[in-house]
Amino acid sequence: MKQLTKNEKLEIIKRHTPKSKTLRNCILAGLIGGTICLVAELSRRLYLYLGVNKDDSTLLASLTIILLSGLATALGFFDRIGRHAGAGTLVPISGFSNSVVSGAIDSQSEGYISGVGIKIFSVAGPVILYATVSGVIYGLIIYIIGGISAVI
Repeated sequence: MKQLTKNEKLEIIKRHTPKSKTLRNCILAGLIGGTICLVAELSRRLYLYLGVNKDDSTLLASLTIILLSGLATALGFFDRIGRHAGAGTLVPISGFSNSVVSGAIDSQSEGYISGVGIKIFSVAGPVILYATVSGVIYGLIIYIIGGISAVI
């Protein structure tokens, strides 16, 4: 059996290594993520046009994205889009909606309380806990910095 040289080994590895799709994946992620954001902005402007005030139209636009993402997940579209868009579908609010609805769908056979209810809170719970703990820590840091600057 002939011993391969280092260059021959590298050539074999190069031939059998799949081509990177990084550029394609980045473009698709940007297009799909941008489209989700565009839908949110268009819905916000629609609410403004209908006479809703600025703050409420922003809230309603967020709720629209949550509803559409949840509906797309339930109908099986979100995962198909996600296979092509990758991180583009993880625009925080749509990705969070997808993860909550996916968990609920997966645990539906276990019942509405012990399956769906628990699974929804297993996804949302850590997010709520992290946000609360982070807020307390941030508040303490600001309080301490404020106290130190008052003394100086």
